[in-house]
Amino acid sequence: MIYLASRSPQRAMLLARAHVDATVVPSSCREDDIRHAQPQVLALERARAKAAGAQLTPAQLALCPVVIGADTVVALGNLILGTPTDRADAKRILAQLSGTTHAVVTGHACAVFAPDGSVQTQAARLATARVTMRPLTEEEIDAYVNSGESDGRAGAYAIQEHGDRFVTELEGSWDTVVGLNLAIVARLYRECTDHPLPGYTP
Repeated sequence: MIYLASRSPQRAMLLARAHVDATVVPSSCREDDIRHAQPQVLALERARAKAAGAQLTPAQLALCPVVIGADTVVALGNLILGTPTDRADAKRILAQLSGTTHAVVTGHACAVFAPDGSVQTQAARLATARVTMRPLTEEEIDAYVNSGESDGRAGAYAIQEHGDRFVTELEGSWDTVVGLNLAIVARLYRECTDHPLPGYTP
């Protein structure tokens, strides 16, 4: 059985669209407590912690479940721009991204649990995309943030929704920006289980 240790509906949507049957479970990971100056290290460490912190029942653990964890970080040069704390913060983040090319780094972790709750096997990998955003007016930023689409989104925008109209160029995988690179998930699953990801359709 596959479990997704993430509160992100976008990650669950991506798995469902790829025909992967996964159940969302909470994680004990306190991601805000994990900090690092390098976005690549930060995304990987948070992804590993989310997977390892999956809160599974004894019945779920008895089946030696596979848990996927992921974390997405937006970085403008050396500046890490996370999830906005409120809408004022979202406007600040979008103003910083306006007219720039920034990196979107998604860390992925796959963990196989033993019935006693310990992690038997774990593998992790990064995916990085570069997003170029056209210059935004203050009115555009205000209208977008006030629509609510920035809420809870790394970098304060959603490329899979109306935020795509701000993007002029994408280098890398679209699903990396959304928050889960499915090809990497499939690779990690095979590394940890020696089996293909069930149901996965590239």
